[in-house]
Amino acid sequence: AELLEHFRFLSDDQARRLLLTPRKRKEVEEELADILFFILRFSQRFQIDLDEALRKKLKKNATKYPIKKARGKNLKYTEL
Repeated sequence: AELLEHFRFLSDDQARRLLLTPRKRKEVEEELADILFFILRFSQRFQIDLDEALRKKLKKNATKYPIKKARGKNLKYTEL
């Protein structure tokens, strides 16, 4: 939630400009580091293979969001 606070309601261009501010960029980097640490520690503690989990999720997403139908669209898979 803390990472989202920086970007909620911003366009991509606004987010890019925000990240040009050294103080804001540092805050975002720290939030990302916190998230990464939590993910790595959680997966280690509960024996979750992140590489395998990511491969499975990418395969599932490829089925739900075929490139020909989904590219450039911001729709839920049931709306494609």
